[in-house]
Amino acid sequence: MATVTFEKARRWYPGAAAPAVPGMDLEIGDGEFMVLVGPSGCGKSTLLRCIAGLMRPTGGKVVLNDKVIDGVPDNLAVVFQDYSRSLLPWLTVRDNVALPLRRRGMAKKERRSAAEQALKSVDLSDAGTKYPWQLSGGMQQRVSIARALAYRPALMLMDEPFGSVDAQTREDLEDLVLNVRGTDGMTILLVTHDIDESVYVGDRVVVLGRNPGRIRAELPVKLPGRRDQITTRAEPEFVRLRAEVGRLVRGQTKDSAAQSEDSKVDVKP
Repeated sequence: MATVTFEKARRWYPGAAAPAVPGMDLEIGDGEFMVLVGPSGCGKSTLLRCIAGLMRPTGGKVVLNDKVIDGVPDNLAVVFQDYSRSLLPWLTVRDNVALPLRRRGMAKKERRSAAEQALKSVDLSDAGTKYPWQLSGGMQQRVSIARALAYRPALMLMDEPFGSVDAQTREDLEDLVLNVRGTDGMTILLVTHDIDESVYVGDRVVVLGRNPGRIRAELPVKLPGRRDQITTRAEPEFVRLRAEVGRLVRGQTKDSAAQSEDSKVDVKP
């Protein structure tokens, strides 16, 4: 079980003219895949770090399963964008995946078995004895995801996890996360700048505005549970939501968006 609640959560960085997060009320339901999307500087990563216990709110509180977060929670895994810095180059891929399992007090044999199973789930069964620097960027990010999955977290936080890979690999990793989420039933919070990605993977998209970061909208994603990169993106509901999220991220109202479209029409006498 993993339910996260922000209760008037506020974060003000020293010396800043305004808070990064001015007082957030938000709930992430158990088993939900929620996506935070918005422009740079709107507080997305700040919120994620408050959940991870990497920083504390300067006001209000963040609650995980009815307990105020005051340090790094148990049963939590984080996948960052910079996979090259999160993997230890002197350890094999299998040992990188198994490393966090020491925190659970697992025996070496159990850690190895769990790591191999996690690598299998991300289609890297044959890469266990290699080193991270011997793998492509997309494969290294799969290792990072496998490490998170091996820990069998109730809550997985993902901070721009696919931002450093090519478009095809990004789509493959999106499908991978949807697949493992479907089998493990974990709660996931994904931070992204990518509008299409937010609609494709999410159960709910929360759009943040900038300066300071406030919730502009919470949009439920009513797309089929089983998604496909081609057919899902062609769904009328996907197209509608993509346009709505794009409008909100750009800070437009419906009226201003309509006027903008009208201005593009070349009217000839």
